[in-house]
Amino acid sequence: MSKEKEFVRKMTGEWANSPKWDGMRSRIYPTSTDYAEITENWLIGKAEGAQNFAVRYYQVGVGGFSRKEHHAYDHGILIMHGEGEVLIGTEKYPFSAGDVIYIPVDEEHQLINTGNAPMGFICIIPAKRKKNGEVVWADEKIKFD
Repeated sequence: MSKEKEFVRKMTGEWANSPKWDGMRSRIYPTSTDYAEITENWLIGKAEGAQNFAVRYYQVGVGGFSRKEHHAYDHGILIMHGEGEVLIGTEKYPFSAGDVIYIPVDEEHQLINTGNAPMGFICIIPAKRKKNGEVVWADEKIKFD
């Protein structure tokens, strides 16, 4: 395997609306609706041997939104295209392409596409986390399409 294939994920899709990368692992986000599909794409995780972080790309269809959830870890989000609102705690904040969002530990959060085009973002989380008292890989036991 070449060093490039080990360390670089080459973009293969169209940047503005549907970026894709070679070697990414994808699935339909579990709360997708009939009117606004959301895809979850793992770019860096256990398969790449990352010990400290995982990188995912999400694409949210028009009118779509992520689940309201909270985690025992913080994470960062970079908006790649589109626009929307992020709920953090009880407050909503508008965002657009190029904005960076910090989600604090244990804060309820949700991303909502309020635009008229798909919205996409990169999300960085810990590679491992505690689940039911056990340390597990973030992308362990995920069934990809």
